[in-house]
Amino acid sequence: MAIDYHKLKNWAFEPVEQSYDWRYSAMYALGVGYGYDPLDTRQLPFVYEENMVAAPTMPVVLASPGFWVKEQNSGIDWVKVLHGEQSLTLHKPLPVAATVVGELKVTHLADKGAAKGALMVQERKIYNQANGDLLATLEGVTFCRGDGGFSEQPNNGPAGGDALPPAKPACPTTAPDAVCELPTLPQQALWYRLCSDLNPLHADPAVAKAAGFKAPILHGLASYGLVGHALLRTLCDYDASRLQHLGLRFAGPVYPGERLRVEMWHTDLGVQFQAKVVERDMLVISHGLAKVGSPS
Repeated sequence: MAIDYHKLKNWAFEPVEQSYDWRYSAMYALGVGYGYDPLDTRQLPFVYEENMVAAPTMPVVLASPGFWVKEQNSGIDWVKVLHGEQSLTLHKPLPVAATVVGELKVTHLADKGAAKGALMVQERKIYNQANGDLLATLEGVTFCRGDGGFSEQPNNGPAGGDALPPAKPACPTTAPDAVCELPTLPQQALWYRLCSDLNPLHADPAVAKAAGFKAPILHGLASYGLVGHALLRTLCDYDASRLQHLGLRFAGPVYPGERLRVEMWHTDLGVQFQAKVVERDMLVISHGLAKVGSPS
């Protein structure tokens, strides 16, 4: 069954409300590696309630509608979807504790052809319920591998679907200007899933092996948060207010316990970056671009 272009583009998502406290903020921060050195006083504010600060990448787990593509009337072959890219733009500092509201819409549907699948872009805006402030805008790209060819059907959107937003830039091939290595702990995915995705792929060895992995893998958005942590550490001296934008492409899985090496370049576009797993010398994050503000 082909996806219905007009139905998805006009899907009326209900706003999602979520209340969280400092414990949730600390759990998220622990899940993406803050506090790995408990004596580093720069990391402590993200995991300790005294003078606490929220990790700037936390909007990725706030006020989400969950895995909505699994709903029967979405028309999407949900078994074959992959999370391809993720971007986050921060408009205001994220509160440590708040009630937030998330509003989601499908902004783009591109048809790559029956044999190549489709690309769906979703935008989620996060608002502070107390004052209506827009806190963050998220954009995610989903690769719908089983849904190509939809635009070949009559009255199912423009030929080829929508034109996609500009592609994320590839990283330079020169030596990086800065490098940061961060550890992941063997229990990292078990921590992270408590404030995010409960998919057993990230917890149950039998499920992971059935999916073709040697062990449970880290969530893609946990890798996203770890990279954000590395950038905040290296470029901002842990000043969360300086991180303005973080976008990247997922390129491979990370196993809990592996070490991430984040390579960074200062370019006219901003800070471009990629990440590799040290133990396997494997690229797991590519096409990264961050925008960082000046110290206050």
